[in-house]
Amino acid sequence: MVQSLHNDAHHAPPDAEILAWLRLLLTPGIGRITARKLLAKAGGAEEIWQLPLSAWAECGTQAQIKALAQLPPDWPQHCETLTRWLATPATGTQHALIYLGHPQYPDSLLQTEDPPLLLFVQGPAALLNSDTAWFPYPATLAMVGSRNPSAQGIINARDMAHALADQGLCIVSGLARGIDAAAHEGALQSKASKAPRTIAVVGTGLDQVYPRAHTALAQQIALHGLVISEYPLGSEPLPRHFPQRNRIISGLSQGTLVVEAALQSGSLITARLASEQGREVFAIPGSIHAPQAKGCHALLRQGAKLVETAADVLDELQGLNMPVSPTDKAQEAIKNEVSEQEPELLRALGHDPMTLDTLMARTGWDAAHLQAQLMELELDGMVARLPGGIYQRITRS
Repeated sequence: MVQSLHNDAHHAPPDAEILAWLRLLLTPGIGRITARKLLAKAGGAEEIWQLPLSAWAECGTQAQIKALAQLPPDWPQHCETLTRWLATPATGTQHALIYLGHPQYPDSLLQTEDPPLLLFVQGPAALLNSDTAWFPYPATLAMVGSRNPSAQGIINARDMAHALADQGLCIVSGLARGIDAAAHEGALQSKASKAPRTIAVVGTGLDQVYPRAHTALAQQIALHGLVISEYPLGSEPLPRHFPQRNRIISGLSQGTLVVEAALQSGSLITARLASEQGREVFAIPGSIHAPQAKGCHALLRQGAKLVETAADVLDELQGLNMPVSPTDKAQEAIKNEVSEQEPELLRALGHDPMTLDTLMARTGWDAAHLQAQLMELELDGMVARLPGGIYQRITRS
């Protein structure tokens, strides 16, 4: 029998099966490929340690056999840390640990080539204490993008995530700066979506938050969504962790939407993994002059679905014909009215980043008058000032 992994009042240590999985994860030199070979040979984590050396030799090298024969370094401390972590979550949340073959292990990850051995999970106590599936596949969408996005990119990510969460999708991202954080924030703003509204897949142990500035955001996600990691407690934010965790972000999701990304962005890794996993890839186009749009444009040339509205995603994922609701019609009328009354400066600015000199040439205004008008639009949230004296119009969906 698989013992429940939920915390109990007695702070009991993890059972033998959980400890066997933890030992497999922590054994030096045993990667996921070798671990899966051992699991296939033994039939389970506990049974690995009962195999003869000859069976180990069929799955790994002499160095790996030597490592398997010993307890991992600092083993007692790891066991104690896990016991405390399972027993002491933040108020309103629960800690849990699930492994390959566990009833709560997400089917979507099992369908990928390289599923994680273990998932450390924090989420609402009411959800993790229930028999309801924690991972709501296929109603999930990964949203990723630049850590240094434009002001428009932040708004696009937040508004898109909010709109999609309102339609019942769970937004998956990586808790990173920029687009990831905006996507989580937008999903959390939804009141229509049931938990989990958003899932954060992180590149550290769940006993720490990276970046630290997102501690409050991580706490909100744990209350209304899920925070998960394949890395043991105490794991630092090492650079190699983040490309690895991207396969989980895409693997949990039916599709991946890239909001903004440069050509060398890690978000393109997530998009590539999604494509390799047979999942849909979406991209939001941007200005041809913006470096943050180059990666999205590359994806679109490779066949990614172009996204302008939430309906574009929903139509593709769910095959739905999204009619314009009365609310949508009212918003459309407001937009048309605003468009007709649009300030002359916004019409001159268009939708591409523009220098002050170019705006002066387009409007015929002197620098003092132009800067005063730009300041007013900036205070109204209609224009953003970018580095290098460049201005860009902000559009809200």
